[in-house]
Amino acid sequence: MKLEKNPSAPRTGRPGIAWAIPGALFFLFFAGAPMAIVGYLSFTDWNGLSDPVWSGMDNWSRLWNDDGMRNAVWLSLLLTALTWLTQTPIVLLLGVWAAGRQRNRAVLSAIFFVPLLASSVALALLWRTIFDPNFGLAPDIANFLNLESADLLGSERGAFAAVLFVTGWQFVPFHMLIYQGGARQIPRSFYDAAAIDGAGTVRQFFHITLPQLRNTIVTSTVLMVVGALTYFDTVLILTRGGPGDATAIVPYLMYDTGFKAFDLGYASAVATALVVVATAASLLLVRLTGFTKMRSTREGL
Repeated sequence: MKLEKNPSAPRTGRPGIAWAIPGALFFLFFAGAPMAIVGYLSFTDWNGLSDPVWSGMDNWSRLWNDDGMRNAVWLSLLLTALTWLTQTPIVLLLGVWAAGRQRNRAVLSAIFFVPLLASSVALALLWRTIFDPNFGLAPDIANFLNLESADLLGSERGAFAAVLFVTGWQFVPFHMLIYQGGARQIPRSFYDAAAIDGAGTVRQFFHITLPQLRNTIVTSTVLMVVGALTYFDTVLILTRGGPGDATAIVPYLMYDTGFKAFDLGYASAVATALVVVATAASLLLVRLTGFTKMRSTREGL
């Protein structure tokens, strides 16, 4: 028997293109237009006061041969890699643990989320005070870690480790929340069936939880990589790019060049290169992981 469609029934499916117009206009006005202006300024010589003077590819040629830029790129890549390697196992385990329905887990999850609610500048000031060798807790931290010097921010490795720790401490709750939401979407029947087959907690984690969180891992990784490539305020307040240029990552180099040396043309080239690299990295991750297929990881769906 063939069912006839009711012409008066409401249509379902994807929303029309008109629904995207407000978001598209918002993006074009607050993101597209500024990026286009910065892209134009990257081809000029501008000190921020006089009119920009067209300089062609001078800034880009300088960018390619700049040793400071090479060092900043290396530091940004190192910070990005270490951020992912250190944060991902922590947020994955915390997110899966927080997905439990017990009340104590909900309370502790709310406490863990507190650092994300504060301003990055305020947190950086707080940790700068804590790491102060004269008035902070730096001597106690140095004794606990068996370090020779209490001036953690005065050494290259100490300053870089401090940036890595503070940014991780602040943003671990955000990614934990992503994994918590992903873990709660896994059907309980999967675990019940595995328990009947004799699978323990560890086996269930590696054979059920991890495969079901594949898309969640990709989402968190993209956000983590883009965020690590664009860190700025924490470095500015905590280390000011020092000691020397030990923490002068690409965003800080852009600030230092533009607002200290008043070379805004070259700073625009740095900013444009950073946008291109961050966008390419996120697209590459999405492409290589097959996330664009958006297939359900649930069996039978």
